[in-house]
Amino acid sequence: MMGSDSDYSVMSETSKVLDQFGVAHEVLVTSAHRSPARTKKYVDQARKRGIQVLIAGAGAAAHLAGVVAAETILPVIGVPIGSSPLQGFDSLLSTAQMPGGVSVATMAIGKAGAKNAGLLAVQILALGDA
Repeated sequence: MMGSDSDYSVMSETSKVLDQFGVAHEVLVTSAHRSPARTKKYVDQARKRGIQVLIAGAGAAAHLAGVVAAETILPVIGVPIGSSPLQGFDSLLSTAQMPGGVSVATMAIGKAGAKNAGLLAVQILALGDA
């Protein structure tokens, strides 16, 4: 999932990795700020729908991954996106600096982080195949 349509150019790297490994996935634009009810509804239903890992990419005040993690027991992978004058540093801090009890696996900023998020998701899913 991603905070806005403009994040797709980065988050498409995640889809490429998941496709390469044959992992079915969904692409969703939902915002922690502009559509919080939609975000909560999606997260609340994710586990019941068989989703095992959630990946959230966002830029600027990147609260999406933290909001998602606060609402689920599923693993959450956060991808900070450099969409502001701070070139992603603000997103990195917003994604990584979670309070105790809100766990987000935070990747690198941008396309490398999006690619690594896909790889980490594959690794997490592989644990169920072992």
